[in-house]
Amino acid sequence: MPSRHSSIIAPALLATFLALGCASSTATNAATSGTTGEHPVDSVGTRRSSASILLDPTNPEWRRAAPATSHLRFETTKGVFVLELVRAWGPIGADRLYNLARLGYYDDARFHRVVAGYIVQWGINGSPAVNAAWKDQHIADDPPRSHNVRGTFAFAQLGPGHSNTRDREIYVNLGDNPRSDAEPFTVLGRVIDGMNVLDSLYSGYGEKSGGGVRQGKQGPLEAGGNAYMDREYPRLDRILRVTVTAVER
Repeated sequence: MPSRHSSIIAPALLATFLALGCASSTATNAATSGTTGEHPVDSVGTRRSSASILLDPTNPEWRRAAPATSHLRFETTKGVFVLELVRAWGPIGADRLYNLARLGYYDDARFHRVVAGYIVQWGINGSPAVNAAWKDQHIADDPPRSHNVRGTFAFAQLGPGHSNTRDREIYVNLGDNPRSDAEPFTVLGRVIDGMNVLDSLYSGYGEKSGGGVRQGKQGPLEAGGNAYMDREYPRLDRILRVTVTAVER
């Protein structure tokens, strides 16, 4: 027959084992999901952004120099594609894109402009507050490098007659687009994996779901964020997460 002391100790031991089990489960889940504490960690070992960084474009984290070459891995609702970013092709633009990617600005963004055989574009954040913070946070132009063959990518801009209008929106050419070569775009790299994923993104809305930066239709998307886009254009594909790796040559 158990003693009075053993009947008291047993529940205490059980509670201890349960607590340890919960702690172990939490640690396992964090490792599996790629997070450490509150912030996910990307593959260059940098803590991804908190809301405060996303809301503060002046934070020094946004001005880190990109590696000579880096790979930006986009996990999407249709699969994975990878951009190879080459800093020498446009250092100003490359630094901006590298930091937007590594600090989580594009996570959960929608592909708001998809025109089959022509272009796919993204860069409007899901949070209206973040969009307001980044409005007019333009970077200076790099020298033009405008050879728009299939799989190349660059920042969107306002085009001839305007200077220093690049900010957050990236486009990828889904086909060879020589008609764009006369404009001062700066191609920053190319898709090295998953071009088929980009080809498969939902394109039924075409230019109707916001269009490009020149069409003057993006105000509702910026002001409403993902809530607006999901209500008005529910079939848009989205970016789930972006991770960044430096490439050793």
